[in-house]
Amino acid sequence: MTRPWWPARRKRGRKPVAMNTLPLRHELKYFINEEQYYVLSNILDRVLNRDPNGDEYNEYHIRSLYFDTVYNSALFDKLDGNPNRDKFRIRIYNFSDRVIKLECKTKVGSLISKRSQTIPRLLCEQLMAGDPAGLETTRSGLLNDMYREMTVNLLRPAVLVDYVREAYLHPAEEVRITFDKQLRTGLWSKDLFNPQVPTIPPFDENWMILEVKFNQFLPPYIRDILNTYCAGAMQSAISKYTWCRRFEELEA
Repeated sequence: MTRPWWPARRKRGRKPVAMNTLPLRHELKYFINEEQYYVLSNILDRVLNRDPNGDEYNEYHIRSLYFDTVYNSALFDKLDGNPNRDKFRIRIYNFSDRVIKLECKTKVGSLISKRSQTIPRLLCEQLMAGDPAGLETTRSGLLNDMYREMTVNLLRPAVLVDYVREAYLHPAEEVRITFDKQLRTGLWSKDLFNPQVPTIPPFDENWMILEVKFNQFLPPYIRDILNTYCAGAMQSAISKYTWCRRFEELEA
């Protein structure tokens, strides 16, 4: 599996918005194969709680529309290895507009945090059109930050990211373990609510992404399960956003 190629850029050291006020969590990511997935998911299904949002197979579909600046700051911050960075996105579930979330995911060193706010479809479509009008008067810090990025750095929709998620939970340390499957990129489409958008997988092989999130420490028995049944999994700073933009040729 090869890393997508773009010209290297000098690190810029951008400071994430509100980075000093966010609750931070650990996030570990791994590429796993189908065999590792089947073994580990069966074990976790016996010892952890299923995500209440899942269907009878403990799955739900996620589609995110990621935003980036006119300079592709989020993309190049990731490729440059900038330890402090933000990504803005709008997320829906199962192709429905019943719940639409505007989110900003912040990475500070090895830790992550996420701010999330439910927004109406009308505002969603306004943001998808690149229109920040009216956001400057909101009391929401997240929407204020979105307004600033859209007006100062020309934040605009960049790529659709689709996948199916299977999640397991434990109340201790707010442990959340997810398998993200069938990752696909919408390439140059920004049509968030259209289930018929053509998509293609960004991976050359049938990889899945295992994510393990927790507050301060991972309970020992969960760590033992992961070490035993996922031995050899390739830990990586995986970015679905970056992988889903791998087909573009961008200039520094």
